[in-house]
Amino acid sequence: MSEPSRGMTRRDALGLMATAAAFGATSWLLPADTSLARPASGKVSPGRLRQSLSRWTSKAPLPELCTRLKAIGFVGVDLLYADEWAVAIDHGMQVSMGYPSRRENFIAMGFNDPANHAVLLKELEATIPLARRAGVTNLITMFGNRKAGIDERQAIDNCVAGLSKIAPYAAENGITICVELLNSKVDHHGYQGDSTAFGTAVMKGVDSPHVKLLYDIYHMQIMEGDVIRTIRENIAWIGHFHTGGVPGRHEIDGTQELNYHAIAKAIADLGFQGYLAHEFVPAGPDPFAAFADAYRICTV
Repeated sequence: MSEPSRGMTRRDALGLMATAAAFGATSWLLPADTSLARPASGKVSPGRLRQSLSRWTSKAPLPELCTRLKAIGFVGVDLLYADEWAVAIDHGMQVSMGYPSRRENFIAMGFNDPANHAVLLKELEATIPLARRAGVTNLITMFGNRKAGIDERQAIDNCVAGLSKIAPYAAENGITICVELLNSKVDHHGYQGDSTAFGTAVMKGVDSPHVKLLYDIYHMQIMEGDVIRTIRENIAWIGHFHTGGVPGRHEIDGTQELNYHAIAKAIADLGFQGYLAHEFVPAGPDPFAAFADAYRICTV
């Protein structure tokens, strides 16, 4: 299976959606009606895992995407900006992961460099109360790209220091900050949070139930393999999962090297209560057929 078009990577999606204006939370305020936090009743997801789909993987308008995913059985949409949350919620879907900002360098700019802390903390501090009002429980952030002069140990300490500052406010508002593990071999050259060991070292240093890892199975299969054992040994530090076929980040069916049904079962057997969000680019002619197949594969 061929590699997905670079025009449909998450990095490029972030770039296209970035705005030139400086970050400002006031334009993102949602209505004060807390009923937005309660998706309308609908099809109950079978199985033990709550499944969602990353918004950037589909070209469908968000209202259509929500309607069609809900019909399949998905309960949420992943990686939405604050001004998109109400659309998903109005269509009976949960927001399984929210962005705290629109920035083209969102992935590269992380907590590993203390020079970034002021901006990252400001973004999270502004978005956390919006998330609480909307019923969004997860916000994403990044470890960031490696910086000259900052070794691995110092990068871990920097991440711990920065994330520890936001952890109490996240806890106060019932929000979990999820820091994503990505591969530096294929998709995100230079990214520092490219191993479970790095991520868990940071999580142990912060030691908060409101700061967790976003364990991206696709990325960690490329970097490490040994996915099921790694998940079992580190589930205490994991708050969210992403999927994707290896190689190529296409469908999670029999065309790739991972057995996602077995992975999903292992996660469910651990009593995981978060979301399993699909984040792959369909290679076939019918994206929604691929999304439905992924949902079926991970229903355990």
